[in-house]
Parts: sequence; structure tokens; C-alpha cells
Amino acid sequence: MMGLFRRVKTIILADLHELVDQWEDPVALTKQYLRELQEQIETAQRSIAQQMALEQRYASLIAHVKTMIEKRTRQAKLALERNEEAIAKLALREKLMYEKKLSAYQQQYETLQEKTTYMSEQLNKLYEKYEELSAKQWELHARANAAKTIKDINTTLASFHPEQALRGFARMEERVFALEAEANASRRFLESAHAFPSTIDEEVETELTKWKEAQAKNA
Repeated sequence: MMGLFRRVKTIILADLHELVDQWEDPVALTKQYLRELQEQIETAQRSIAQQMALEQRYASLIAHVKTMIEKRTRQAKLALERNEEAIAKLALREKLMYEKKLSAYQQQYETLQEKTTYMSEQLNKLYEKYEELSAKQWELHARANAAKTIKDINTTLASFHPEQALRGFARMEERVFALEAEANASRRFLESAHAFPSTIDEEVETELTKWKEAQAKNA
């Protein structure tokens, strides 16, 4: 179990900047670290569950041994009251054996409890570290996206040549001027075409008036 926690500590304290300098994706790396940390947390959870099951087993053994000690004590007292010394000795022998077992079981049980408590404390630290790194991952993700965007913008600006753009806009402006000139010319032609019939009609009226005046003079 101690080796497990040392490995987790090594993972957590790994130098991300060194890997970034090797052109590795920092966001992908943080995800990998979190996945590994999650696996270690799950392993620790299983280990603690096994420890707790073992604790319960020892607690049951201790309870059973205590019951047997009380039972053999009663049997020994009863045998002495009845002057059954052989049975009393047998009961006392088993009582002493159970007491030795009880002492051993209690020591082992206390040791298990200490280890379980320590492992639970370490697991809580892993939970806290996981939450901390999870929040850090989102921060690194945002920073990486911002850095990439800035890099792309700078690359675009570096490849941008204002002289070419100005020449291109100038050509477009010339083309617009030509289109506007064509539009004005077509508009004037259309106006003159519409004006032609009215001019002829006026000339006809003028000519007709002259003829009428001439006929009046000759009459």
C-alpha cells in the first residue's frame, strides 16, 4: 500500500513543463494524469474495503473468544463448586488458551485499525488532490486554447502583407469605378432614347404650324 501511495505522489509531482517542452500536448497529459490518479484511487478503495472486511472478521473472532472465555470461566467455577477438579482444570486450560488468542487477536485488530485509518486518511488526500488537479486541468485547458488562438492570430498577422492588400483593394476600387461609369453611361443612353420621340413630335408640330401659317397667307 505504501508503494501505491509513493507511486501516486510521483505521478502528481511529475514535471509537466518538461514534457511540454518536448512538444507534448499539456491538456492530453493532464487527462492522462487524472486517469492514472483515478485508477490509483479505485485501487486504494478496494484495498481499504478489504482491510475493513478483515477488521470485521477479527471483531467477530474477538467477540467469539470473549464469549468462550466467559463460558469456560463459568464452567471452571461450577466444576470447583462440585469438586470436579479435572473438569475445572480442563475448563481453565481452555480459558487460558482463549485469553492468549484474545490478546493476539486484539493486537492484530488494533494494528489493522491503525492501517485502515492511515489508508483512509491517504485516500482522502488523494480525493482532495484529484479535485485540485481536475480544477487545474480546466485552467490549463483554457490557457492552452488561449495560447493556441494567440499563436494562430500572430501567424496570420505575420503572413499578412498590407502592400498586397492595398493593391488588391485598389484594383477592386478601379473595377467599382468602371462599373459605376458603365451604369451612368447606360442611364444617360436610356434617357436620351426616351427623349427622342418627344423631340420629333415637337418638330412635327412646329413644322405643321409653319405650313398652316403659309396656307393662310396664300389664301
